[in-house]
Amino acid sequence: MSADAFLVAAFLLGYLLGSIPFGLVLTRLAGTQDLRSIGSGNIGATNVLRTGRKGLAAATLIGDMLKGTVAVVITGYLGGPNAAMVAALGAFLGHLFPVWLKFRGGKGVATYIGVLLGLFWPAALVFAVLWLATAYTSRYSSLSALVAAFITPIFLWWFGHAALASLFAVLTLLLFYTHRENIGRLQAGTEGKIDEQK
Repeated sequence: MSADAFLVAAFLLGYLLGSIPFGLVLTRLAGTQDLRSIGSGNIGATNVLRTGRKGLAAATLIGDMLKGTVAVVITGYLGGPNAAMVAALGAFLGHLFPVWLKFRGGKGVATYIGVLLGLFWPAALVFAVLWLATAYTSRYSSLSALVAAFITPIFLWWFGHAALASLFAVLTLLLFYTHRENIGRLQAGTEGKIDEQK
């Protein structure tokens, strides 16, 4: 297989793994109501938590993270760093726009962390620390993700990973797009805090 063909294959593998809707699958297996009919209607871990099933929410978070990590690790092992980055993009887009759900997916935070973990784990650690610090001080989950994602490309660039910084600048823009309603509520002062999630 040529290098270009492998990059296409890496993207498709990443997309297919990323498009697995763990939140929807796990809640259906557990017999809860359709995840898309409660709370925000989102398929991510935060909305799974609104079912009252903390174990399912944790499992969704882990699944949505690891599908990104697995895509990156497999393609990186077989095709090198360029293939890994292409797979990371595919996995992230797969989560946001899954073909199985008419291209209506999650907001991408867990998968963002997962691909970051597979590509450069220290940056994933920084993301987690920033998220926790912002969540502790503000009590806003969405703001915590936005702050951590904003800093991530800067951190990568500062430590000499220009290609990764460029990739995560794109992923961060996409993450801000998926959080546009949250941003509006934050500006209006109506965003629900972590301990007020319904």
